[in-house]
Amino acid sequence: MSLTEKDKAAVKAIWSKISKSGDAIGAEALGRMLTVYPQTKTYFSHWSDLSPNSTPVKNHGKTVMGGVALAVAKIDDITNGLTALSEQHAFQLRVDPANFKILSHCILVVIASMFPKDFTPEAHVSLDKFFCCVSLALAEKYR
Repeated sequence: MSLTEKDKAAVKAIWSKISKSGDAIGAEALGRMLTVYPQTKTYFSHWSDLSPNSTPVKNHGKTVMGGVALAVAKIDDITNGLTALSEQHAFQLRVDPANFKILSHCILVVIASMFPKDFTPEAHVSLDKFFCCVSLALAEKYR
C-alpha cells in the first residue's frame, strides 16, 4: 500500500485539525479496542484497571497517538520512521501484528465520531490507507 501525494496532503490536513485532541482520541480508541476486542487485553494484563476511562488506558492512548504523530511527521517514509516502534513491539512487547489493524480501525471510528464534518469520504480513504501503512510499518520487524 502506498500513499499518493493527495493522500499525504489529506492526512496532514485532517491531522492538523484533530491532533489537539490526540490524547482523547487515543484513550477512546484504546478503550474501545479493549472492550470490543477483549482478546487484546492479554497485552495489558499488568495494568490494574483495563476499563475504558482508567488512567493506564488514557496514558497508553496518549502514547499511541504520539506514535501516530510520528508517522504523520515521517509520512514520506513511514517504515523507516517507525523502525524503533516496530522493533519494540516485535522483540520486547511481542504484540501480535494483527492488533495494529484492530487498533487502527478503532482510531478511525473515534475520529469519525469526534470529527464528523472533517471525516469526509476522501479523508476516510486517505486515513484508512495511512493506517494500513502504519500497521505494515509496525509489522516490518516481524518478517
